[in-house]
Amino acid sequence: MRPCFSLLVSILFVFGVGCKTKTQEQPNILWITIEDTSPQFIGCYGNENASTPVIDKLAEEGVRFTNAFSTGTVCAASRSTIITGARTFKMGTGHQRSQYPIPDFIKGFPSYLKQLGYYTTNNSKTDYNIAKEKNFIKETWNESSNTATWKGREEGQPFFSVFNFAESHQSRTMSWTFEQYEKHVWNQLPDDDKIADDAFGMPPFYNDTPEMRKQFARVYNSIKLTDNRIGELLQKLKDDNLIDDTIIFFYADHGEGIPRAKTNGINLGYRVPFVAWFPEKFKHLSPWETGGITKDLISFEDLGPSMIDLLGGEVPEYMKGKQLFNATSKAKNELLLLSTDRVDNGLDLVRSVTDGKYVYSRNYMPFIPEVRYINYLEIADITKHMRKDLKHNKLNAFQSRIFDERPYEVLYDIENDIWEEHNLAENPKYKSVLENMRQYMDSTVLKSKDILFMPEYDIAKLSETQTAYQYRLDDAKYNFNEIYKVASLSGKKGKEIVQAQIKWLKHKDNIVRYWASIGLMSQDTSLLKPFEKELMAALQDDYPPVAITISAISYKKFKSKKALDVLNNFAKNDNWNLALMSINYMLYFEDRAPFEATVSELLENQKLNWHVKSACQDFMESQKIRKTI
Repeated sequence: MRPCFSLLVSILFVFGVGCKTKTQEQPNILWITIEDTSPQFIGCYGNENASTPVIDKLAEEGVRFTNAFSTGTVCAASRSTIITGARTFKMGTGHQRSQYPIPDFIKGFPSYLKQLGYYTTNNSKTDYNIAKEKNFIKETWNESSNTATWKGREEGQPFFSVFNFAESHQSRTMSWTFEQYEKHVWNQLPDDDKIADDAFGMPPFYNDTPEMRKQFARVYNSIKLTDNRIGELLQKLKDDNLIDDTIIFFYADHGEGIPRAKTNGINLGYRVPFVAWFPEKFKHLSPWETGGITKDLISFEDLGPSMIDLLGGEVPEYMKGKQLFNATSKAKNELLLLSTDRVDNGLDLVRSVTDGKYVYSRNYMPFIPEVRYINYLEIADITKHMRKDLKHNKLNAFQSRIFDERPYEVLYDIENDIWEEHNLAENPKYKSVLENMRQYMDSTVLKSKDILFMPEYDIAKLSETQTAYQYRLDDAKYNFNEIYKVASLSGKKGKEIVQAQIKWLKHKDNIVRYWASIGLMSQDTSLLKPFEKELMAALQDDYPPVAITISAISYKKFKSKKALDVLNNFAKNDNWNLALMSINYMLYFEDRAPFEATVSELLENQKLNWHVKSACQDFMESQKIRKTI
C-alpha cells in the first residue's frame, strides 16, 4: 500500500521546514550497484568457490531474487532503462555510446523522488546514453559525483542514494592488462582474500588451461574486492546511525564481463544478482518474507516505477514496468522481453524472452557469432588465448561453436543448463515453450514499434530534428509492420525464402530493402547463384545500408571485384555509421587481404571516429593473428 505520509513530507521540505524534523517517517533508500556480474559467481547463488560474505549476509537477512534480469547486456543500454523506466527500443537508446535525444517528458525517475521531499544522490556512474546528459543529470540528482553521499541532506530528510562499484567491471575481469589488474585488484586484497588460479571451476565454454585460469581468476578476485567495498559502505551507513531507517537494494547492471556473457543476448548476458534488504521498521513494506528467496520475475523496467510507487508518488504513464511493492497490484511479470544491440564497434540485434526457467533468443543477425569482434574484448588476454586455441584446434565443439555463426533462434533451459550449451529450439518436446515465447516476442516487438530495427544511420539523421521515440509512432514514416515481416525472415534458409527476399529488395521502403539484404546474408551460395544478376543490380541501391550489405554478400559468396570496391569506398565514408557497417562485414570474411590497404589508411587519420577506429584495430590485429599463429 502506498505510504500516506509522503505528501506531508514533501510539503514540509518545499516550504523549508524539513530541517526542523527530528523523526523520520519515510524510509531512506540505498542502491548498491556493481558492474558486469552474473549470479553464477556469487556465493549466495550457489557458487561455493566465490567469496562474497557481505552480499551473502545481505541476502540471508533480506530477499534474494533468482529471476532478476537486466533489460540489456551492456552498461549504457541497461542504465538507460534503469534511469528512465522506458525501454531502449522505444527511445532509440540501445546502441552503446550513441546519446540520441529523448522526449522532454521522459525524466530520470529520481526527479520524481525529489518532488516527494527526497534528497537524491548518485556516486557516480551515469552512462545514461542520451543527448544533453548533463542537463538530465542536474534535473535528476541533488548531487552526482564521486563524492556524492547522503550527508548533504537536511536533518530528518529521507534520501535516495546510489553507490556504483566499478571493481567488478570488465576492465578488471578481462580488458585491462594483467599488470593493471594486479595494481587495482590483486594488490588491494588482503592475502587471505586472494583467490588462487586453481580454486574454482571453469565454465565449460572455456578451455581449462593454466593460461585461461590465470585470466579467469580475475573474475573471482574482482568480485571479492567488490564485496569488501560494499562492506565498507554498509559500515558507513551504520556509523551514521542510518541502517535502521534504510531499505537496501543490491544488484549488478548486467551479466558477467567475460567473452560470451556481457554483450551477448542470452541468459549469461541478461540475468543479474538482486537482493532487497528491509530494516525491522519497514519490513511491512516488503511483499516478501525476510530471509527468503523469491522466483518473482523482475527486470530493470520495473525499478523506476517501483521506487516512485513505494515512496508515495504517482508513476508517469510512459513507465510500463510493474510496481513491485504495491499490495493492491496483483499483476506480475509472466514473461520478459529483453534486448541487445550494437556494442561499441560490434553490430548486432537480438530480442529475447524469458520466464526465468527458459530463455528464448531471436538472432536477427545470426551471421555474427556469439564472440563477435568488439575491440574492448579483443584487446584482452583471455580473448587472445581463446582465438589462439581456436586456430590450433585445441577447443572442443562447445568451445569452438561460440566463434561460429549463430542459429537464428535458440532456446535454453536455464535452470538445468546454466552455461547454455544445449539449444532446444528444434527439440519437439519444447515446441509449446518455443512457440509461446516466439509469439510473445513478436506481439511485444510489434506493439512497441521497435525503432532499433531502423539502421543507426537513419536514427542518427532523424535525431537531429526529432526523437526516435516519437518518430516510431508515425506509421506513415515508420512502416514497422512491413519492416518486421521482412526482418522475421532473417536467418531462415531455403529457396522460397530467398525468392521472397529478392522480391523485397525492390520494395519502395528503404528499411524493408535493408532487412531483405540482411536476410540474404545467411543464405547458401547455391541458393543465391540464380539471383546473382539481381544482387549485382542491388549494389547500386541508393540507400547505402542496402548497397553495403549486398556488397558484403556479393564479395563473400562470389568474390565480386565490384562489391570489393563498394565496400572499400564506403569504409572511407565520412558518415561513421556507414564506415563501421562496411568494416564490420569485412571482419567476418575469410579473405580480408584486399581490404588491408584501406583499413591501414583509415588508421592514419587522427580524427577517425572511435567506433570505426576500434573496428579497424580489430581488423588489423585479427590479420596479424592469422599470419603469426
